[in-house]
Amino acid sequence: MADVHPGERRLFVAEGKGGHQRLVPVSTQFFAAVARYLDEERPETDTDVVFVVLKGPRRGRPLSAAGLDEIVEGARNRAGLAGLTCHQLRHTCLTRLREAGMPLEAVQAQAGHRSIESTRIYLHLTNDWLAKEYLNASGVIAADQAALVAAEQAEVR
Repeated sequence: MADVHPGERRLFVAEGKGGHQRLVPVSTQFFAAVARYLDEERPETDTDVVFVVLKGPRRGRPLSAAGLDEIVEGARNRAGLAGLTCHQLRHTCLTRLREAGMPLEAVQAQAGHRSIESTRIYLHLTNDWLAKEYLNASGVIAADQAALVAAEQAEVR
């Protein structure tokens, strides 16, 4: 539980991908969901790990990566999806952050990537997002060019 910092809206990732540790910001909604989980679902246990097994003989013991995969598989089956993994959810989350305007370097830090190239490869940006970004950028360029032409014309007069 010491890794959860609701006042700062951050989580300490102690065992991130590649063994990297980092402090990452998370949404208020996340902390609200964790509070509900702690109040309503999490069994009494002596572990300070936030997420624990909820049923069966391992009830109250830390939830493993394999256990999380089982939970996601169950949700995937109930939703009738052909395929869904924790890793795909990670990709989707990071891609949505980038599409919402988060700078690539910030997405890199959130993901815990050492290389910005890893982050570029990792993201699956939609064609609509790319087209919108291009149109926005080309609009800025066109406005800058028009301002330069207007300034040059004003100097000639």
